[in-house]
Amino acid sequence: MLRLITVQLSSLLLCACVSMTPRERLPYPLTNDSFGERVKVVTVPLPVIASSPNEGMTGGVLSAFLLHDKNGEVSTLVAPQINYNRNFGVTSILFGAFYPSPKRHLKFNLAKATRVNEEYKVRYTDQEFLSDKWELNAFAFDYTDGSARFFGFGQAAGQQDETNYSDREFGYDVAAGYRLFDHFRLVVGDRARKVSVMRGAVSGIPFTTDRFSPASVPGVDGFGAHVQKVSAVYSTLNSDTLPWSGWQAALTLEKSWRELGSSADYQGGDLEFKGFLPLSDARYITVVHFVGGQVVGDRVPFLERKSLGGETTLRGYGRYRFVDTSYLLLNLEERIRLARWTLFHVQADWELAPFIDAGSVLPALGKARSANFLWNPGIGVRAVVRPNIVGRVDVGVGREGPAVFVGLGYPF
Repeated sequence: MLRLITVQLSSLLLCACVSMTPRERLPYPLTNDSFGERVKVVTVPLPVIASSPNEGMTGGVLSAFLLHDKNGEVSTLVAPQINYNRNFGVTSILFGAFYPSPKRHLKFNLAKATRVNEEYKVRYTDQEFLSDKWELNAFAFDYTDGSARFFGFGQAAGQQDETNYSDREFGYDVAAGYRLFDHFRLVVGDRARKVSVMRGAVSGIPFTTDRFSPASVPGVDGFGAHVQKVSAVYSTLNSDTLPWSGWQAALTLEKSWRELGSSADYQGGDLEFKGFLPLSDARYITVVHFVGGQVVGDRVPFLERKSLGGETTLRGYGRYRFVDTSYLLLNLEERIRLARWTLFHVQADWELAPFIDAGSVLPALGKARSANFLWNPGIGVRAVVRPNIVGRVDVGVGREGPAVFVGLGYPF
């Protein structure tokens, strides 16, 4: 299999091309009124190589089709992909991102593996919904992740406690925001998820329910959550998609109700801050990201608690590596533009991003101590196609070894 992939990659990298396609052959949503009569389509074949603590090694190939509007900007991205992973077999993936206007975008990801894994996700964002004061964010999902891990609660949970399960979920998350005045908006939302815990896809690791019982770990036998939330957001960011200047602070409060379908009553809150300081005409961008939160209640399901680990939190660890009722997280990252190159007829900013992440999960925020924090340094490489596309590879090193994450979009 690996030898076959190597031959395919060598052939694909020689096949990048540009074509001019009549717009009538590319119906909505591939194109819209922002495109010209002939559409520039850039086809870029790329290898896929990733290694994460939960999933292990993944290799494959993808072809990215980038459709440019009449202003020469990438307004549509479609990327079919085939991966191989020893735990899941062959996975077929179709990713799409559509940007009909600077304030509106639609993304979807469809994936099906030969063993266990599948994913169907759709996300829609409209920052001028009904009027320029309203915004809408909607997300629907149905997926099974056979690589999920649980080690127990608290930061002391060690590798010897590692278990594996399949996280089977479906649900939605909808939020509407209203701009009360410049830089400040109020957001109300509703989210629901139905979670089933099934046997995982990773051999050699105990099944979670063989080691942890529902009495000690609420939700390990499955649960439902129906949560309402309200957020106050103050933002001076210069872009909603790829900011490089300004700052944003958000306070979010959530409440789960048994009467509305949740498995338990609980409430929680999060405070998040992120800031961007550009220097030398944004060649250097210092990024600071901080978040802290806590959930309170009896029998709170384990996946509704606070967690650290993964591509957007502690990047030296796998997803959900550390779980407890509260957490603190600090990310410091320096995004350095090395060059502005045109590769495969697409102009991109190539960035190097050394970073350090520090975080801790706790039974209560009042128990935070500096000695409790886990630190992982790392470095990222990003290709940025403005105004809306980022491809990234982040390598973080934690106390249990390195982790490599490959994906789209900045981590925060």
